[in-house]
Amino acid sequence: MYVKRNISLGVMWHYSWRNLLFFTFWAGAVFCIYHFLNWDFIDIPFQPLSVIGIAVAFYIGFKNSQSYDRFWEGRKIWGGIVNYSRTWTNNVLSFVNDTDQTKKELVYRHLAWINALRIQLRQPTSFSKREHKSIERLFEKHGHKNPVCEDLGIFLGAKELEDLQSRKNVATHLIKNQGQHLKILLENDKITEFDKQVFHNNLEQMYNLQGKCERIKNTPFPRQYAYFSTLFTWLFILLLPFGLLDVFEEGISLVEGNIRSWYIFMMIPFSVLISWIFVTMEKVGSNSEDPFEGRINDVPMTALCRTIEIDLRDMLNEAELPEKIQPQDNILY
Repeated sequence: MYVKRNISLGVMWHYSWRNLLFFTFWAGAVFCIYHFLNWDFIDIPFQPLSVIGIAVAFYIGFKNSQSYDRFWEGRKIWGGIVNYSRTWTNNVLSFVNDTDQTKKELVYRHLAWINALRIQLRQPTSFSKREHKSIERLFEKHGHKNPVCEDLGIFLGAKELEDLQSRKNVATHLIKNQGQHLKILLENDKITEFDKQVFHNNLEQMYNLQGKCERIKNTPFPRQYAYFSTLFTWLFILLLPFGLLDVFEEGISLVEGNIRSWYIFMMIPFSVLISWIFVTMEKVGSNSEDPFEGRINDVPMTALCRTIEIDLRDMLNEAELPEKIQPQDNILY
């Protein structure tokens, strides 16, 4: 998640430079064909093009709205994980009549669960968005593109960690292990039947939150909206220089002097500017479709996991707490 109030020029350049070069080349090529080869017939009336532009803007607006809903739902889900993590730890400390080591084991297994869920959600899928090489190098430099399960060994015993290596869904089995542990505590009269029900309500909520995350992760943004939004945007951008020729042709009569013959040259910067605005609006939606990929606009799951870890270990009265995750290049992962 980008945390700086204003997006830096460096980030905008990373995402835009290739498109800006193409827009400049395309508008320049259309101008040269029109001006130097005297192909006056290639201009098209701007009125129908403006109708296309309005339609594309509405389409992009709908896509961006739905993409933001996916991001915001993902953030709300992780807000729920934060809250239920604190509730789980409070219940462990209040209900479990056993050693501090047992309480620590239940809390640490929960910390393993949130990190396992984070790691699973960060894994790429067949429909994950792929940026050009300069953007990919930025994420590779930060080391969050394809995270590994190294964090789980901090919270789990060697036997349990080894068992998880062969599991298809590690997060699911960690919650199952919590349930098995509660069963043992009940049999040993360390918790009551009522306490067990409260704990299992917590575990049910954790399964619900995990399932909601997996639903967003495993369901791509409907391609009929995502694909045609991109297609219509680029169709408009490719036609734009031809329509601007018509606009600036009409303005020539208002200009006098030597600049008159070159007035139409102004269509190039205006074409680049309008094209950049439309393609940027379209990219904003595309970059918000999948909120768990660990990219610049995604839910900062690593930072949230660390926040939960600090809170829960502080509730256990541990003295040495980890530091909060800090943004890298103004990106909080």
